[in-house]
Amino acid sequence: MRFDKKQLLLYAVTDRSWLKDRTLSMEVEEALKGGVTFLQLREKELGENRFLEESLKIKALCRNYNVPFIINDNVKLALACGADGVHVGQSDMKASDVRDLIGQDMILGVSVQTVEQAVDAEDNGADYLGVGTVFVTATKADADFVSYETLKSICHAVSIPVVAIGGINEENIMELTGSGIAGVALVSAIFASKSIKAKSKRMLQLSERVVKS
Repeated sequence: MRFDKKQLLLYAVTDRSWLKDRTLSMEVEEALKGGVTFLQLREKELGENRFLEESLKIKALCRNYNVPFIINDNVKLALACGADGVHVGQSDMKASDVRDLIGQDMILGVSVQTVEQAVDAEDNGADYLGVGTVFVTATKADADFVSYETLKSICHAVSIPVVAIGGINEENIMELTGSGIAGVALVSAIFASKSIKAKSKRMLQLSERVVKS
């Protein structure tokens, strides 16, 4: 699946930490209704069977809203469920190896923190990059911090689109203006919200302003 970089404007990464009495599918659909343009299913605790079941449900929702559906880390499961793509980190499988497994039609995203990593990821088949963490975040407390200057340098060093991730919220998103990003990836800013649909709509508006500037 090829995609338009405009689809990276509001990239949602799931987290079941805030589900309470709701299902993940319910929360994801609220986000999609609010304007999420790209969705990554991230599951660290589910067994393979549950993960596959969940991925099929979320994939069906994304299809209904014409939003690319990405699996985090698990290449085997991404292939099994027919996801649009997979996203891997620096400690996961090499981008070139992932590309060999998924072929040319699936989307490949790679997390990077440096210009060197970014260029290497592009050279080895990445379609887009996730750069972070750009702000302090409780979601990934051990994540490396990436400065605004480095984020901007990465955007200028590669020809593929870049998404900023890590601690981005309504209060700080405008600080990313002028960096060259194609969009923002959000976790708690969307899924910890009392109104996921309304917050998604608001963050999409802000992301559009950042990207246009």
